[in-house]
Amino acid sequence: MARPARKPAKPPARKKRRTPAPSAKPAARKVTPFLMFNDQLEAAIELYTATFPDSKVRNVARNGKDGPVTSAEFVIGGQSFMGYNGGSHFQFSEGFSLFVDCRDQAEVDAYWGKLVRAGSKPVQCGWITDPFGLSWQIVPRRFMELLRDPNPRKVKAVIDAMMTMGKLDVKALEAAHAKG
Repeated sequence: MARPARKPAKPPARKKRRTPAPSAKPAARKVTPFLMFNDQLEAAIELYTATFPDSKVRNVARNGKDGPVTSAEFVIGGQSFMGYNGGSHFQFSEGFSLFVDCRDQAEVDAYWGKLVRAGSKPVQCGWITDPFGLSWQIVPRRFMELLRDPNPRKVKAVIDAMMTMGKLDVKALEAAHAKG
C-alpha cells in the first residue's frame, strides 16, 4: 500500500515586530547637568534662553509666592539642565564648560557677541566666561574638521593658531592648516 502524499511543511510563521506606541512625553535623559549658582539662577536662565535657540524654562520654584528663584529645570540649545541657587560658597571653575557647536563663523560671531554684550569675559582658544562664572566654548565645526586631518603637522599648525586666539576665526584656522 502506498503512503498518502505529505503536504509540504509550512515555513514557521514570522512573528510580527511590534512598534512601540509613541509616548506623550519624550524619554527622560539619564544624566542631566545640575548647576549650582551663586544666587543668580534667574538672571542666568534669562541670558541663556535669550541667547540660544531651542531654549525654554520648564519649571521654576520660588521661595514664597514672589520670592527669589530657588531651583529650576530649563533647556539651553536642546540640552536639559537643572539649576539651584546654592549661595555664595558655590563657584564654577574652568574644569567644567559648555561646548557650543557652531555651524560657521557667523554663528560663532552671533553667540560671542550676545555673550560679550551680556558681560561675559573672553578668555582664550574660543572660551568665554559668562557673568555668572560659567565657562563656554564657542567652536565652529570647521575647527573640529581641521583637527581630524591625518597630517599631524597640519593639526599642530591649527592648534598653534587656535592658542593665539580669543574668539575662534575660521579663516585664520584654515590658513594655518594650509601652511602646516
